[in-house]
Amino acid sequence: MTIAPKPSSTEAAWLAAAYDLLTESGVEAVKIMPLAQKLGVARTGFYWHFKDREALLEAMVRRWEEKNTGNLVARTEAFAESIVEAMFNLFDCWLDDALFDARLDLAIRNWARNDAGLQARLDRADLARQNAVAAMFLRFGYSTQQANVRAMTVMYTQVGYISMRIEENPETRLANMPDYVEVFTGVTPSETDIDRFMSRHPESGPR
Repeated sequence: MTIAPKPSSTEAAWLAAAYDLLTESGVEAVKIMPLAQKLGVARTGFYWHFKDREALLEAMVRRWEEKNTGNLVARTEAFAESIVEAMFNLFDCWLDDALFDARLDLAIRNWARNDAGLQARLDRADLARQNAVAAMFLRFGYSTQQANVRAMTVMYTQVGYISMRIEENPETRLANMPDYVEVFTGVTPSETDIDRFMSRHPESGPR
């Protein structure tokens, strides 16, 4: 008779445990036995959900592609009446972990340093993000040159922010965002633009 795995060893549980090890200690720490020990189950439970370690790692990479790159591109394409509103839409990613996981992004970048195949996927992801931001600027009348340079400025700033592991008070970061919008777009946000954006992130605002 086939015995189902314990609830604690569901696919989601294995992925969550793998995420913790990947973001805390790097890809070399993501191994089946340590994961099983972390979950308090037999290592055989792993094979209910994944063929091998490589399959688990692939699932982690797909999760990163779909969440970080997918959501970022979607935010650049969200409805906006102005470039300021469009930039604030993108900034939702930097404040909402459900949209963009900075810890996972850093872990993938560190991992890719020693994995040529993953580096190629990272390069494609970065290009897709940059192209999406450039298309956002083009939508609001910027020249191709301006759109590309502004997109690079936005993306390089965020990658640097993640890579430097900047620890910033959420209130301070939120308060700075209208100025970031002006720097990136050349347009000063109106009070209406700012209020609309701030209302989406009350958890990061003044208490």
